[in-house]
Amino acid sequence: ILHAVPFAHRAEVWNGSYRDLQDARVILITAGVNQKPGETRLQLLERNARVFEAIVPEAIRYAPDAIYLIATNPVDIMTHMTARIAEQHGIPKSRVFGTGTTLDTARFRALLGQKTGVDPQHIHAYVIGEHGDSEVLTWSLVTVGGMPLDKFMASRGQGFTEEDKKEIDQAVRYAAYRIIEGKGATYYGVGGAIARIIRAILNNQRAILTVCSEQDEVEGIRRVSLALPHLIGGEGILDVFHLPLSDDEREGLRQSAAIIKKATDELGI
Repeated sequence: ILHAVPFAHRAEVWNGSYRDLQDARVILITAGVNQKPGETRLQLLERNARVFEAIVPEAIRYAPDAIYLIATNPVDIMTHMTARIAEQHGIPKSRVFGTGTTLDTARFRALLGQKTGVDPQHIHAYVIGEHGDSEVLTWSLVTVGGMPLDKFMASRGQGFTEEDKKEIDQAVRYAAYRIIEGKGATYYGVGGAIARIIRAILNNQRAILTVCSEQDEVEGIRRVSLALPHLIGGEGILDVFHLPLSDDEREGLRQSAAIIKKATDELGI
């Protein structure tokens, strides 16, 4: 990063200590361990939990007023754990959240943009739930130019078939697997998502982003952390929006919440 500074704006980059976190407005946590061959998901979670148990209290010690953004996978579960630790130190849930499905939502909009021929920034579409295989693409709420997707396509003399939806669904849901298979890890998309979230915080943009945070209840599942549209500004989470989903989408969200809840229960958090 330091070597790239001459090509961008001036910045100071150094290998610091927890003490350097004093006065930070946003703390991004990306720490974690890689999965070992033959290691179960729960074993990986337990090892990452030990990492967070070591670093989060130290970060809070020096930066109790910061906003904590989590990017470590599985991000919903690690966000839930961070929220539990932060709660013990008196930090409100509004200042602890993860990247959630911000990247998945961007992938969804990008692919819709290719299909519709419209700039993705002018397409409203959200991916909610787990950042993972059980995520929910909210097809019933997609709008382009203020019109539902099907009506927009019809207005241009084009169609949007169930096969088109299935193709996009699979591309969004399993994008990470394809990228990891091709080059070993994901970098640019998640980096862009993180930058977008932090920009919304530092500039108090009051942006609606599908980050993940702990919810009191989602489709009958209590105290679960997952992604929903959040209003994000200078103080962190300003509001959370529960979408008017179709019956199938609601059931998908319930199943997604149940998967995350099972994992956090197994970890005892």
